[in-house]
Amino acid sequence: MTDGTPRLPLDRIAASLRRERTRAGLSLSELAKRAGIAKSTLSQLESATGNPSLETLWALGVALGVPFSTLVEPPRPAVQVIRAGEGPTVPSERADYAATLLSASPPGARRDIYFLRVEPGPARESDPHTPGTVEHLIVGTGRVLAGPDDEPVELAAGDYLSYPGDVPHICQALEPDTTCIMIMQHT
Repeated sequence: MTDGTPRLPLDRIAASLRRERTRAGLSLSELAKRAGIAKSTLSQLESATGNPSLETLWALGVALGVPFSTLVEPPRPAVQVIRAGEGPTVPSERADYAATLLSASPPGARRDIYFLRVEPGPARESDPHTPGTVEHLIVGTGRVLAGPDDEPVELAAGDYLSYPGDVPHICQALEPDTTCIMIMQHT
């Protein structure tokens, strides 16, 4: 990411990872193995010295059986405003793609809302999320190619797409300055 991007919420991510790993009764080694990451990487993340990518946090969320938002969500006040350019933002390491959590699923509901900034280049290739996940994508500006790997759809500003998030899927900007709102629905 470029200068001016908010720092990752490293302390919050570290505390969330420790809490969820303990809740699941997993050792560092076992969680790292399940997520397909190095034990040293997980250790750094839990001590707030690592620099997590979107892919790493998604893999950890899937391995822990929790939504991505559980790992990055800040405490929520009764009235919440997130100004453009603010909020917990996590960049992808494989594409010019960044996700900013706007609203995590409150108790009793099973959805998270994200603002996406995507630039042309390699597609953001997502591994399957937890079973039953459905993604809803609304394009704000630009054009994207998104959806399951085997049947992506080209979308323009104002278009909406719903697709299974528990299969490999992609999101690729076809124009500069592409923005989207993504709602992840968990079962």
